Amino acid sequence: MEKLRRVLSGHDDEEQGLTAQVLDASTLSFGTRVKWFAICFATGIVCSILGTAFLWLPSGLKLFAVFYTIGNIAALASTCFLMGPVKQLKKMFEPTRLIATIVMLLCLICTLCAVFWWGKKGLALLFCILQFLAMTWYSLSYIPFARDAVIKCFTSCLS
Repeated sequence: MEKLRRVLSGHDDEEQGLTAQVLDASTLSFGTRVKWFAICFATGIVCSILGTAFLWLPSGLKLFAVFYTIGNIAALASTCFLMGPVKQLKKMFEPTRLIATIVMLLCLICTLCAVFWWGKKGLALLFCILQFLAMTWYSLSYIPFARDAVIKCFTSCLS
């Protein structure tokens, strides 16, 4: 359990700089981090499910796009409680996740733009689908060899 705490809090056999030490002095306890992760992640799931329910209502596409996007943002933000926002951002923009992160963030922004500024519901739905795909590809990057397995599965199915 102690190893898990060190890995999630970013103390896994790394030498800390002054900034990291200052941030660690003001961070939440491990139990509090896990609780807020669970609350934030559950909120994200509830928002996504609510958004999906709104999809089936007349003229609910706008609400679907907004709630689905808020749900994805909350789920993404929940991991900040486990590893901290700075480490989360560093991991998000590592070379292995860079493209998935940029596509995911652009889809989040474009979904909201399509709903509120452009008024294009079909485009908002397309961006929600791209959000899902980008978020899935981003999440797979944290599981060793998962992306390779998915690619191999799809290439064998298409061959």
